[in-house]
Amino acid sequence: MKQEMIRRTKQFAIDVWRLCSKLPHTREFNSYVNQLIRSSSSVAANYRAVGRAKSKADFINKLKIVEEEADESQFFLEVIDEINADLELSPEIKRLIKEADELVAIVVASIKTSRSS
Repeated sequence: MKQEMIRRTKQFAIDVWRLCSKLPHTREFNSYVNQLIRSSSSVAANYRAVGRAKSKADFINKLKIVEEEADESQFFLEVIDEINADLELSPEIKRLIKEADELVAIVVASIKTSRSS
């Protein structure tokens, strides 16, 4: 499961980057795009760091960061979905929103499991 999540979070960051490269290059879009790229890549980088946790508390703390960054990514994807005029990009945006939602759910479940054990 751990290796699958490392792969999945990395792929999420790559897919978001590819989507962002197709969005308009305007001052308004760039603000959202830059933040989305930061948060989505942070999901992958911080999940990778979970494996280097020094304690149970550190493990949970790192997972909480992943949760927050995935939720932030989902927020910016939702905003972009609403303001995007290119209907061809809509299915990919919706897929990435769903993936962000699933990543949040997996991480929340992992946090709950860690706290209860």
